Amino acid sequence: MPGLRWTVFCRVIDNLGDAGVCWRLAADLAARGQRVRLVIDDPAPLAFMAPAGAAGVEVLPWPGAADVGDVVVEAFGCDPPAAFVQAMAACARPPAWINLEYLSAEPYVERSHGLPSPQRNGLTKWFFYPGFTPRTGGLLREPGLLAARGAFDRPAWLAAQALRVAPGERLVSLFCYANPALPALLAALAREPTLVLVTRGVGSEHDAALAHPPPGLRVQRLPWLTQAGYDHLLWACDLNVVRGEDSLVRALWAGAPFLWQAYPQHDGAHAAKLEALLAQAGAGPDVAGLWRAWNGLTGGAAAPWPGLPPLAPWGDAVRRWRAARLAQPDLADALLAFAAARAGSG
Repeated sequence: MPGLRWTVFCRVIDNLGDAGVCWRLAADLAARGQRVRLVIDDPAPLAFMAPAGAAGVEVLPWPGAADVGDVVVEAFGCDPPAAFVQAMAACARPPAWINLEYLSAEPYVERSHGLPSPQRNGLTKWFFYPGFTPRTGGLLREPGLLAARGAFDRPAWLAAQALRVAPGERLVSLFCYANPALPALLAALAREPTLVLVTRGVGSEHDAALAHPPPGLRVQRLPWLTQAGYDHLLWACDLNVVRGEDSLVRALWAGAPFLWQAYPQHDGAHAAKLEALLAQAGAGPDVAGLWRAWNGLTGGAAAPWPGLPPLAPWGDAVRRWRAARLAQPDLADALLAFAAARAGSG
């Protein structure tokens, strides 16, 4: 597809997820021959996520440059600067203006994906929803990702990280929000010899539980990882505990059993998001029960903690889910086609 000029706007909320998704998208588009400017209000996370940058991606501080280009992506409804929107409206051939929404498996995603939103200035903003079905925009997946996953050398990676895994020891990655269920999860993991690798971004509210793990469980904290390094961590582990949007998708591509934590919302909206994802994944009752317990949806701290499901059938189920997702276009491909059809249309 001919190279277009893209401007991706990103406002960082939690310093990890929003920046992570936007950087992966910008780098993926550039690798496919597009010219991309990422306008971000806090570029600090990129220093560890992508310290080498990416060919074809220019990072600009908010509010960015006045040049409009062919495609404008506002990530997660962040609203481009008013002066930039005015410049868009003044173009003889306005850019395609796309609101890249949050990822969800809920039914409204299929209903809303691709809908136009006419603006008072005469422009049209289009809603683009990532998702898990062919009637959505798909998931971020770089070309060659699964081939790299298949060629991954786990022992060599562990040695390069100076990580020593004892014979028979299970390897688990941990990336979570504040979660009162963490001690119960650690106790369940400790029933077999386990090494837990804790990523940066796991808050200090978990320091006590991680500093005094139950017998049978070892804990090692990791430094900040690049995005490629985080992928490798997921590929190396027998079980991945992930959170939010970006690490959910990367855990799916990793193809190992994973336990997901939705972003907790005070109105309980994360419960519907979790149930929709469980239905999409075809999770069995044991996995579904563990996901609900980890997300605080089984009656609170007094509820009995479910056992850890066997990893082998759990991993088989994840790989079946992954195979179905590989049959649909990835997000960058879908976004390229969507934008090319609308660039210059207003």
